[in-house]
Amino acid sequence: MSERIYLSPPAQTGTEIEAVTRAIASNWIAPLGPEVDAFEAELAAQCGVGHAVATASGTAAIHLALHAIGVKPGDVVVAPSFTFIGTVTPAAFIGAETWFVDSEPGTWNLNPKLLNVALATARSDNHRLGAVIAVDLFGQCADYDQIQEVCDRYGVPLIADAAEAVGATYKGSPAGSFGRAGALSFNGNKIITTSGGGALVSDDEELIVRCRHLATQAREPELHYEHVEVGYNYRMSNVLAALGRAQLSNIEERVGKRRALFARYVEELGDLPGFDFMPEAEYGLPNRWLTTLTIDPDQFGATRSDVIEALAADNVEARPVWKPMHMQPVFALARMFGGEVCERLFANGLCLPSGTDMTEEDIARVVSLVRSVRG
Repeated sequence: MSERIYLSPPAQTGTEIEAVTRAIASNWIAPLGPEVDAFEAELAAQCGVGHAVATASGTAAIHLALHAIGVKPGDVVVAPSFTFIGTVTPAAFIGAETWFVDSEPGTWNLNPKLLNVALATARSDNHRLGAVIAVDLFGQCADYDQIQEVCDRYGVPLIADAAEAVGATYKGSPAGSFGRAGALSFNGNKIITTSGGGALVSDDEELIVRCRHLATQAREPELHYEHVEVGYNYRMSNVLAALGRAQLSNIEERVGKRRALFARYVEELGDLPGFDFMPEAEYGLPNRWLTTLTIDPDQFGATRSDVIEALAADNVEARPVWKPMHMQPVFALARMFGGEVCERLFANGLCLPSGTDMTEEDIARVVSLVRSVRG
């Protein structure tokens, strides 16, 4: 069996062992500590905002944000359908109702015009609007100027799910710096990882202080353990924060390598009939966390699934793009605005191996396997 090529494995800087050893040697092994404080400061600087709180996951970060901005049971939270489920489960945790919006074909991200329709519908039907969550899909920022304008029109707070987009920019501003707050993820397959973890970043100090309080079981500042509300165990450990600091230290290099890999795939596979790579919006610089594309089976002569199976047969990991939330059984009854774009993207969409440390031999192997499917 050939050596495994993973979809998006962790890439190390070479300083991770030193960083984790430093944290352990300090005996700050429990959650919180100096590494967490430093990591939060470095994340805030990376995202161009004033404050950050490191969390157990990106999902936890979104949950904290929704709670802190006052989303209540029965509120409507509007989000793109084309995303990972962690974007929207926090609304379900609270008991809010999630409405879904289709994507723009030119960016694959939240369609601002349909967002306006969704918010207008909610307002006319006398629903209380809790929040809008935009997603920076596969590392490309959503069109925040247009989305923020729509949110402002209806007085709805915006949360930016930048879980896939650390290191990306929108009109020169870093991913995570938009809306009331931005949520980041450091899951094992992300462009930087703490093995599991996330963060909430914002210029709103009051919001971050509130989220930090909720993330530490909402403990009151008393000598004993005093609680006047229910909180969560959502803080990141000091050891994992040390790992995150090592990973974050070369984020620009990581983005450069992922973008170069995307360009290589376009160069090597872009001539194949029916192959259309995820467009790059003129307004920003994606981090190309994953190289994604769609395959027209009528033109190519094989399906997306045929390509995945051929890669898997040679021990290469690939997968479909996200299945839209309105197509998921758990959200079968949810309100959906549009749907044709994200349904088409899911039907034909493919994620190719996109690891930061992929070698020339790895790339050649993947390209050869993809080309072989057509016969």
